[in-house]
Amino acid sequence: LREVRALVGFTRIDAPGELGEVAMTELGRRMGLSRTDPTWVPATEVRGEGVFIQFREEAIARWAGQVQVGRREGEFLQSHIRWRRARRIAPDDADFPGIRYVLLHSFAHALMRRLCLECGYTAASLRERIYSRPPGASAGDEPMAGILIYTAAPDSEGTLGGLVGLGEPEELSRHVAAALSDATLCASDPLCAERDPTQQGVTLHAAACHACLFAPETSCERGNRYLDRSVLVPTVERPDLAFFEVSD
Repeated sequence: LREVRALVGFTRIDAPGELGEVAMTELGRRMGLSRTDPTWVPATEVRGEGVFIQFREEAIARWAGQVQVGRREGEFLQSHIRWRRARRIAPDDADFPGIRYVLLHSFAHALMRRLCLECGYTAASLRERIYSRPPGASAGDEPMAGILIYTAAPDSEGTLGGLVGLGEPEELSRHVAAALSDATLCASDPLCAERDPTQQGVTLHAAACHACLFAPETSCERGNRYLDRSVLVPTVERPDLAFFEVSD
């Protein structure tokens, strides 16, 4: 794959991933590269490899339609609103990614932690890209539910192939099963599993911590927010929210 990274401006304290591109532009928190609109921006092109996984839309929709999952989404929305109010980002209920994103994001982190054990790359070398859009989000656009885990390097030949080799069906299924099994328990349980999004604090996640789902800052597109193990697999605190069933 090919990735182009462009420098379009600077921010202080709050990163673009924390503010969101729309909110950041509206609040004027991004400093441009010049006093006038530039006709070009500095960019680099890197090549690499990745593994893309697409979820079945009917399975996602069926899971998201459950009552208890809807309640969990409401808890994340409350936390999302509180987080934006604390940073004076208006409107405070805008840009909420939804429970679908929480599921895909949590799955990506669980799988990244597993893949880095065998692909030859460190956890900080892997990156994620989440493709999440619920039905009816925008007119004419189809729903999306997929993740891309990739790595890229500025070398002209790209990377070494260790990651894409794990994308073969048999290899990938084994690593997915292992990642889900690892996510059922955390070294910080039951404290980790008991956390819900409505608890006071500046974080925006539920059952997730450095011992189970958190990824390096360079790997996560959301700063380790919108994560929850309990929507992935049954946990000691919430066995009723899981999208996946894990066999003993």
